[in-house]
Amino acid sequence: MAEVTFEQVRKSFGAVQVLKHIDLTVHDGEFLVLVGPSGCGKSTLLRALAGLENVTRGRILIDGRVVNSLPPKDRDIAMVFQNYALYPHMSVLENLTFALKLRELTPAEIDERAREAAAILGLEGLLDRYPRHLSGGQRQRVAMGRAIVRDPKVFLFDEPLSNLDAKLRVQMRAEIRALHQRLRATTVYVTHDQIEAMTMADRIVVLNGGVIEQIGAPLDLYDDPDNLFVAGFIGSPAMNRFSGIYERTAQGARVRIGDHALAAPDVKATSGQRVTVGVRPEHLEPVVAQDTAVAGLPFAIDVVEPTGAATELFGTVAGERCCVMRNGRSALKPGTMATLHAAPGHVYLFDDETGRRLR
Repeated sequence: MAEVTFEQVRKSFGAVQVLKHIDLTVHDGEFLVLVGPSGCGKSTLLRALAGLENVTRGRILIDGRVVNSLPPKDRDIAMVFQNYALYPHMSVLENLTFALKLRELTPAEIDERAREAAAILGLEGLLDRYPRHLSGGQRQRVAMGRAIVRDPKVFLFDEPLSNLDAKLRVQMRAEIRALHQRLRATTVYVTHDQIEAMTMADRIVVLNGGVIEQIGAPLDLYDDPDNLFVAGFIGSPAMNRFSGIYERTAQGARVRIGDHALAAPDVKATSGQRVTVGVRPEHLEPVVAQDTAVAGLPFAIDVVEPTGAATELFGTVAGERCCVMRNGRSALKPGTMATLHAAPGHVYLFDDETGRRLR
C-alpha cells in the first residue's frame, strides 16, 4: 500500500478557484473520507489524485513519488465510480478480468485474481451474468471487484452509494468497511453524506469552499468542532444554534439567550460579547414544570417525530428553531411548553463574526 500527500494543491477553472492551498496526508492503510456540501471541492480533489484533473499548482505524491505528470494508468490507483461504469456487453467475469488482460498477465493469474475477488465480494454465483441482470448492490460489488483485482496502491471511491436505496446503502457501508479491514488498503472515499463519513472513516476531512475546515477522527469532529460549519455539518439532526450574550458572574460564566440563561464554559471572551451558542439535540433535556421560575430555556413544542428508537421534538427557543432528541418514546405533545436544561460540558460557544470556536 502507500501514503498519499497533497502539498499546497490548488485547482482553478478559469477565474474560479475550486481548491485552495490543500495540505493533506493520507496515511498508509488509512480509510480517509472527504466530506462536504456540493461544490466544496471534494470530487475535484479525488479526480486530481486519480489523474482525471490537472492541478493548477502544488504537488501530489503517491508512495513518495510525484505523480502530477503521470496519466491515470501509471499512478497505480483504482477508482470506483458513482454510476458503476461497467461494460454492459461483458459478463461479470469479463468485467473483472478486462483490465488484467490489458496488463498481459497469464490466464491462470487472471483467473485466480478474478475468482479471489468474487469470493471476497460474494459474486461467485453471478460471474456469467451481465450488468443489466444485476441489482444496484450487485453492480456496485462488481465495480469494487474490478478495483480489487488490480491490487492497486490506493483505492478511490467517488460517492459509490448515492444511487442505492436507504437499506442497501447501510448494507454496502458495512461491506466496504469490512473489505477495508480485510485488505488494509489506503482508501480515499468521497461523500456528501455525513452519516457515511461518521460510520466508515478512520479520519474525516471536512471541506468547504475549497478549503479544509477540520481533519480528525469522526467522534473528535463530533465532540470537538473547530467552527460553526463543522459543528453544523457533522451530526444529524444538526447542532442547535442560538444567538446569545456571554456573561461573567460571581457564580461563573453563563450565556444569555433572550431573557434566560445557560451555564457556559469559561472561554476567552469578554463579558457582554455577542456569541453563537451551539447545543446538540441529544444534550438538551426537556422538563415540564409548573414553576415558571425554574432556570432554563422555555421551549414551545410544535412538532413531535417518533422514529421508534428515538423521538425528535421540534419547537422554538427565544424565537429560534430548536430540536431536542430523546431516546425511546416521549409523552410530550405538540403545544406543550417545557424548559430545556443543557447537559454540563456540552454547551459550545462560537465567535459571532468569524464562526470560530471560542475556547
